[in-house]
Amino acid sequence: MKSEEKGWRNKLYFGDNLDILREHVRDESVDLIYLDPPFNSQATYNVLFGEPNGSVSRSQITAFEDTWHWGAESERIYREMVTNGPRKIADLLQALRGFLGQKDMMAYLTMMAVRLGELHRVLKPTGGIFLHCDPTASHYLKLLMDAEFDPSNFRNEIVWTRTAPKANVSRRFPSAHDVILFYGKSEAAVFNMVYTAHDEKYIQSHYRQVEPGTGRRYQLTSLINPSPNRPNLTYEFPPESGTIRVWRWTKERMMKAWEEGRVIVPQKGEVARFKRYLDEQHGNPCESVWNDIPPINSQAKERLGYPTQKPESLLERIIGAGSNEGDLVLDPFCGCGTTINVAERLRRRWIGIDITHLAVALIKNRLHDTFGPELSPYEVLGAPRDLSSARALAKQDRFQFEWWALSLIDARPAQDKKKGADTGIDGYINFFDDGSGIAKKIVVQVKSGKPQLKELRDFIHVVDREKAVIGAYLTLETPTKPMKDEALVAGYYTPEHLAKEHTVPKIQIVTIAELLDGAGIRYPRMLVTTFKKAERKYKDPGPAQGTLL
Repeated sequence: MKSEEKGWRNKLYFGDNLDILREHVRDESVDLIYLDPPFNSQATYNVLFGEPNGSVSRSQITAFEDTWHWGAESERIYREMVTNGPRKIADLLQALRGFLGQKDMMAYLTMMAVRLGELHRVLKPTGGIFLHCDPTASHYLKLLMDAEFDPSNFRNEIVWTRTAPKANVSRRFPSAHDVILFYGKSEAAVFNMVYTAHDEKYIQSHYRQVEPGTGRRYQLTSLINPSPNRPNLTYEFPPESGTIRVWRWTKERMMKAWEEGRVIVPQKGEVARFKRYLDEQHGNPCESVWNDIPPINSQAKERLGYPTQKPESLLERIIGAGSNEGDLVLDPFCGCGTTINVAERLRRRWIGIDITHLAVALIKNRLHDTFGPELSPYEVLGAPRDLSSARALAKQDRFQFEWWALSLIDARPAQDKKKGADTGIDGYINFFDDGSGIAKKIVVQVKSGKPQLKELRDFIHVVDREKAVIGAYLTLETPTKPMKDEALVAGYYTPEHLAKEHTVPKIQIVTIAELLDGAGIRYPRMLVTTFKKAERKYKDPGPAQGTLL
C-alpha cells in the first residue's frame, strides 16, 4: 500500500471546482485527471429518474445549463489571467479575444484557462491529464493545453467514435466522434500500454489449432535464431535427434520449456517449434482511434439516465493507461460519477467535484448500489453539516438547498423549479410495503422560510390530491405547536398487509436539524425506488497493468 493511502478517505465535493481546487487540493498531489467539461451541447444537463417499474421517468430535472455566456464573471477571470497568469496564457487569451470577441466560446475558454492552471498545479510530475471535448472546441482547447502543459508534453489526440452517424445530415459529413486530449505533466508521466482484442479473422487464421482437453487455441512459432553466428546458442535439439541449429534460447531454457510441453516437434524429422497460446497474448496495442467502445444505449445496464454519461469501459481504458493501483484520480466535472465509480473498482483513490447537489446525491446512490460493503471510506464535503451552513445554502440558492434537503431522505425532485408552475410538491419517494408490485407514494415539500399553518394545510390537500399515503414536510425553521397539532389530526397510514405496529403518521413534519441528527421519514419499506439503481459490481482483483482493457 502506498504511504499516501494510509488514513486516506476518498472525497466528493459539492461546489465550484475552481474554488475547491484552490482551497482543498494541494500541489502535486494528483496522479491522473480526467475531465469532460460541458460546452454548448444544445441541451441542458438533466438528471433522469427511474420509475418503480424500472422505466425511465418523463420527469427531468435541470441540473445546470451548459452554455457559457460572456458576462461580469468571465470578464473578471479574463483580467485576472491576463494580469497575473503565466505569460503564455495571457498572450494566448488576448489573441483569442481579438479573434473571437466577447462570444460564448471566449467565455468558455476563459473559464477553462483558469481551471487548467489549477489542474496543472495539483498534478504530480508523473501525472497525466485526459481532456474530453467535442470538435466544436477541441482546437481551441489544444492551444490552451499547449500553453499550460507545453507542446512537448502532448501525448495523443484520441478520437472516440461515440455514436452512429446521423442520416439526416445533408450539408456536411455526419459527426460521430469526440476528442480526448492526452498530456503528461512531464517526460516522467505514467503510461501503461493497453490492448484491444484480436480480430476474429486473425484468430481463425493464426490460431487455428485447439488443444484437446483444455480447448485452448494456439499456434506453433519458430525457435530458430535469425543470427547464424551465435556459438552459445548452437546446440543439438531435441537431445539425440541429430538436429543442430542456432536457437533463440539457451539450452537450459529450451529444455525447461520442452519438459513443460511448450516446445514440441510437430512431426518426426521436423524442427522443434514453440506452442504459443492465444489466451497468453496481450492482443493489439491500443491506437489513438477508439472505435471499439460503444456509447451507452437505452438498454445498457449501466445507464442511469444522465444525458452525458460516458461508458465505464471508456474510463477503464483511460484510468488503466494513465495510473496504477493506489494512485489518486481527480474528476473536476464528475457529473453522474462514472470516473470515480471506475476508479473505485480499479482500486484507485479518488476526488470528485460537481456543482449540484443532484449530482452528488446521484453519485452517492450509485457508489452504494455498485459496491455495497466493498465501498471504500469517503466523505462528502461542501454540503451543509450543521444548521448554520444549511441556512447559508438556503440564502445563497434556494433550489440547491431544496435538492440537498431532498437528498437527506433519498427523495426524488418532483419538477424542474426553473420551468413551470409550482404544484406544491418538491419531491417524491416511491416505496413498496407488500408483494403486490404496486408502489406507494410519499410526497415531500421543503420549506426554507418561516413555516406557516396555512401552508401546511395547503400541503395536506396536496397529499390527498396526489393520492399519496404519506406527506413529508421538511422545514428549516422550527414548526409551531398548531402545525404539529394539525399534522396529528390528519391521521395515520397503516399498510394493508403488515401488522399494526407499522402504522405511521400520514403527515410528518421533520426539521432540517433533526435530519442532520440522523432522523428521517417513517414508513414501512420492502424496496425504495428513488434513483435508477446502478448494477452491482465487484472491485478489480488487481491484475498487472498491460492486460487487455
